[in-house]
Formats: sequence, C-alpha cells, structure tokens
Amino acid sequence: MEVKNCQSLDEVRHYIDQLDDKIVELIAARNGYVKQAANFKHSVEEIKANERMEAVMDRVRYKAMEFGVSPNLLTKLYSIMIDAMVEAEISEFQNAKSL
Repeated sequence: MEVKNCQSLDEVRHYIDQLDDKIVELIAARNGYVKQAANFKHSVEEIKANERMEAVMDRVRYKAMEFGVSPNLLTKLYSIMIDAMVEAEISEFQNAKSL
C-alpha cells in the first residue's frame, strides 16, 4: 500500500479519514462473515475455537511485522475485535437454535 507524501496537516487528516472509513467497512464485512460462521458450528465451544484464534493472532503478528506495524498494537486490537465478534457469533448461534 502506498502512503502519499502529504503537503499539509489537512491532507494527512483527509487520508486518515479515508482509511478509517475503509477500516470500518472491512471490520463490518469481517463481522458479517463471523456471524455466518455460526451456521456451520454445532456448539458454543466450537465457536470459541481457541486454536483458530491463536492461528489468526499468529497471522496478524506476522503481517504486522511485514508491514512495519507494532505486533503488540495489532494483537491488542484483534483481541478486542475477536472477543466482541465471538460474542456476536454466540448470540447468532443461540438465536438460530431457538427458532
């Protein structure tokens, strides 16, 4: 990904705002797939899938280093995101089972 050489603080903020919009859109799409995953699982324990979470975190750490971003920062962000999405997936799973 190319980072443009900006000529002003306003220009920097403009590009940050654009990226924030894309990040939110991508997180929303990820959340949509997580909710769909509930349809393919048979228990809350399967949703929690510790091995899968560890694999995602390992991949994120590797990608962070590849792009020169703090692995600790991304690990913290992903931990918060995954915890919230697991809760949403559990809710989706329980709602589907109650129908």
